[in-house]
Amino acid sequence: MAALLVDEDPETANLHALSAARRAGRVAVVRETAAITAYRTGDFATALRELRTYRRISGRNDQLPMMVDCERGLGRPERALELGRSVDRAALETPVQVELAIAMSGARLDLGNPTAALGELEIPQLDPSTAYSWSPALYSAYAATLEELGRQDEADEWWARVDRAAAALEEAADDNAWETVDVVEEEVEGHDEHGAGGIDDTEQLGDDTDERDDADQLGGDTAELDDPDDELGEIDDDNPRDVEGSAAD
Repeated sequence: MAALLVDEDPETANLHALSAARRAGRVAVVRETAAITAYRTGDFATALRELRTYRRISGRNDQLPMMVDCERGLGRPERALELGRSVDRAALETPVQVELAIAMSGARLDLGNPTAALGELEIPQLDPSTAYSWSPALYSAYAATLEELGRQDEADEWWARVDRAAAALEEAADDNAWETVDVVEEEVEGHDEHGAGGIDDTEQLGDDTDERDDADQLGGDTAELDDPDDELGEIDDDNPRDVEGSAAD
């Protein structure tokens, strides 16, 4: 229910997640879902607490980008950068590396340093020749940062690449192939406004953190482009409902 409702009604989705936490508060995906739904409601403090608990239970760092973003949401960009640097990025899965780069870039922008923000995004995955599932968000963040630096002509080129990457991925999805797709690059006379890429958390709400499909993992989809602490409450196993807050039954 949290996954079904998180886009249209994140507050109710969060109530379902809290209800699940009352029943299975020591299950990693439950605490992860509570974190994601809290994040979607803008409750960054609760989201960060739940993400720390999820990380402790699961031993995974796949939600590190969201943790960094929560620190940003709490007005602590320096702590966000410190957290992002606390893990060896090479040990993270590629989609997580990309999301972390975007979150770290945002923290640099929060500190008024767009040059450093651009540097955070200049990673090997910033490849204009091939579209992966993470490419539109990464290209968008890069374009927006170029605009911050007053480099509008370059920004326009990357905004155009956002559109081409999204179109190529959509075509691959329509073909049910998820294989490389050749796309003819065309002159784009105009483009829609785009914001910097954020954390795409909707698809992460699932039944199992370790057994998600390729779309949920934000990886594996490519298309060729021709281009010039446990703060929910200590869960009492004998009294699993002893948790503050209300939740959907």
